[in-house]
Amino acid sequence: MTLIDAQAASSPDLAKVKTDRRCRTLAKSCHHAVVARTRLRLGIDLDGVVADFNGGWTQLHNNEFGGRLTPDLVTSWDGLHTLGGFDDMEDFWAWARGNDERPSIFRHLDLLPGALDTLRALDAEGHRVVIVSTKPDWAVHETMHWLAENEIPTREVHLTFTKYLVDCDVYLDDAPGVLPELVEHHPDALVCRFVRPWNQPVAGAVDVRDWAEFHAIVTEQTPRSATGRAD
Repeated sequence: MTLIDAQAASSPDLAKVKTDRRCRTLAKSCHHAVVARTRLRLGIDLDGVVADFNGGWTQLHNNEFGGRLTPDLVTSWDGLHTLGGFDDMEDFWAWARGNDERPSIFRHLDLLPGALDTLRALDAEGHRVVIVSTKPDWAVHETMHWLAENEIPTREVHLTFTKYLVDCDVYLDDAPGVLPELVEHHPDALVCRFVRPWNQPVAGAVDVRDWAEFHAIVTEQTPRSATGRAD
């Protein structure tokens, strides 16, 4: 028996103080546990979702070749080379990589409307913004620069070709090949398809047309635990 236990045994007031402390500690632990359950991991894609990839590359292409391309002309996932006058996608990416006179296209991208404000709001609400994007090796550093320059509110970044290996509660993506994989490997997660001309509805995924709609969906999902059970 410790000294304080001995004193508590002989002092009802001291015992009550110890009990009150333990109750407060337990209450605080329970509060943190509830907060942790209602915070969601949001797996957010970049190009076509946060960053205006098509607006960026078409503008750069116009500047260099004197064309009049616009983002609305992009209607397929792997047809950028045809629109840009390249032989194939390999040639497109060789041009996109940049050269001694300019960086790659990944440093020329604007934010899509509503993206930053919504991400900041979700971050302020306690959710964890997890960037999950696919990039070629040569674009990694410039992507990190872009994230910093645009002050994207994230502490976790995954640049990977296997996005389903990153565990999240909610996903937002526009890649037609990625969405079915997320649904298959994460049946308990909420997979959101950012509706674009180059993707089609996916069974098990929820369609999202803008950032305001995504924010509303996450808000509806928030009272649920990471396992999908209501708190």
